[in-house]
Amino acid sequence: MCGIVGYIGGQEACPILMEGLSRLSYRGYDSAGVAVLDAHGKLNIRKAKGRLENLEALLASDMPGGSVGIGHTRWATHGEPSDLNAHPHTDVKGGIAVVHNGIIENHDTLRRHLQSQGCVFVSQTDTEVVAHLLSTLYQGSMKDTLLKAMGMLEGSYALGVVCDQEPGALFCARHESPLVVGAKAGASFIASDIPALLSHTRDVIFLQDKEMAVLTREGIQVYDPFGSQRQHTFYHVEWDLSSAEKGGYAHYMLKEIHEQPTALHSTFAPRNNGNQHDYRWLPLTQEEAGKLKKISIVACGTAYHAGMFGKYVIEKLARVPVMADIASEYRYRDPIIGADELFIAVSQSGETADTLAALREAKRRGAKVIAICNVVGSTISREVGEANTLYTYAGPEIAVASTKAYMTQVEMMLLIALALADLRGEITPDEAERLRTEIAALPAKAEQALAIEEKMQRFASTVSQKKHVFFVGRGLDYALSLEAALKLKEVSYVFSEAYAAGELKHGPIALLQEGRLVVATITQPALLDKTLSNLREIKARGARVLAICREDLEAKVVGEADDLILIPAADDLLAPLLAVIPLQLFAYCMAVARGCDVDKPRNLAKSVTVE
Repeated sequence: MCGIVGYIGGQEACPILMEGLSRLSYRGYDSAGVAVLDAHGKLNIRKAKGRLENLEALLASDMPGGSVGIGHTRWATHGEPSDLNAHPHTDVKGGIAVVHNGIIENHDTLRRHLQSQGCVFVSQTDTEVVAHLLSTLYQGSMKDTLLKAMGMLEGSYALGVVCDQEPGALFCARHESPLVVGAKAGASFIASDIPALLSHTRDVIFLQDKEMAVLTREGIQVYDPFGSQRQHTFYHVEWDLSSAEKGGYAHYMLKEIHEQPTALHSTFAPRNNGNQHDYRWLPLTQEEAGKLKKISIVACGTAYHAGMFGKYVIEKLARVPVMADIASEYRYRDPIIGADELFIAVSQSGETADTLAALREAKRRGAKVIAICNVVGSTISREVGEANTLYTYAGPEIAVASTKAYMTQVEMMLLIALALADLRGEITPDEAERLRTEIAALPAKAEQALAIEEKMQRFASTVSQKKHVFFVGRGLDYALSLEAALKLKEVSYVFSEAYAAGELKHGPIALLQEGRLVVATITQPALLDKTLSNLREIKARGARVLAICREDLEAKVVGEADDLILIPAADDLLAPLLAVIPLQLFAYCMAVARGCDVDKPRNLAKSVTVE
């Protein structure tokens, strides 16, 4: 969510901080600020409500000098967006500055205590509590002070701290909120995500929960919660900065939609070594697969919709009962899960707070836990272990609205379903090989599906002022419709809902009227007649129907819809992956036509690290 950067070295800090913040702006934010220690050890704060450009304008005429500093882009949790509530926050004396991502759950209790000690608060944030707490505890060592404060803070936090009494150091700590530390000769860095560091270094440390670090120009020291120094290991980031840039596309979202053929190949290739029965990539033995009683797929938002797809295909192929659950609800209903059950956590970032909490609950109850994740070294991947993490290898996803991450999560669900079905003896070797061949062909077919972009632009221009859009489908197409509706509302702010087409008569049909737009996905031949019957009911109420349809089903669908977008023919289980491309393009084109900020939708964050 919030973006954190920090720098200590031999260069001016402010330009480096602003560059890092700009590379984190995709995470979503409502204000920004920096704190820099000058050559005399004086702390200078600059912050502004709104876009990063507002802070840039302020710094253009008043940029503080100094080679040590921290910066922040805020996504409001406590207090409205404002200059006062923007980070960094300082103590009463103005000598300690703090940036924070997360939520301090006991901030009210701490605030009352600190006020009784004479601290005067100027913001509504929970973060200001940390600055005052550090000030009251400080006795000459910020390292010791921060360690003590960590024992008093409840909730989640990634913290960056600078102190005028120790101008030669930058301090940071984390608990249940991501923080990356980077180094190169003569300089050290902190950031909440890797892209902020890549123009300076590819060698990073992922801090563990309840760890802190002291950064100097000479290097980095990492400490455990007891103050003992820990040997740290640098992880070398393989992908470069260019893969996190627009590459000539108008928006990151459009670029990432077009990267999906490559992403599909990158996900499949490590699981396809030529031996059709080699499933060593799946952290389950054949015996464990055979004994499975139930699978729980738990995630949030787009990843949850990938889990819905997983439920359909795993049950269809592997014949194991599957529950797809929203992570924010999962652990609060006393879930029934235990031995001989598999828990699959799905998260693009690997930092989603609700998914992480659900995962820990499943582990506590004795389930086998694995993760589907895109970000190497993320908290969720460390929680389950590298051996139990199925990386999608989609590459950095910058746009807030997920596209290629969703596509590769769905592909991973297909691969899991195929592996379990084969291991459990639920499909023949010939059928397994046929499906594997079909999956291998997906990238080429995805390229064909992208060819409808211009047609979708024209269509979106005719309906861009619609206030409501319904999405309908049956079976796998319903799971896809859920994601399509989410994508449209995320980036275009059009009120959109998805319904199982057979449920229209049970309430939603009352909302249909002349001119209402309904988008129908049609990829499942077994459900075609039922879906067409639903379309006739829709059109009888005067609604306009856009159908996303397999080209081999066109003859039956033409005439039943007002507008038709065709995708390449594919296996029933794979066709929805191709159908998602025009639905993503529809959301994108609608957002552009309506003048929306496509890559940075209002109120949204890329990585949701708080409950």
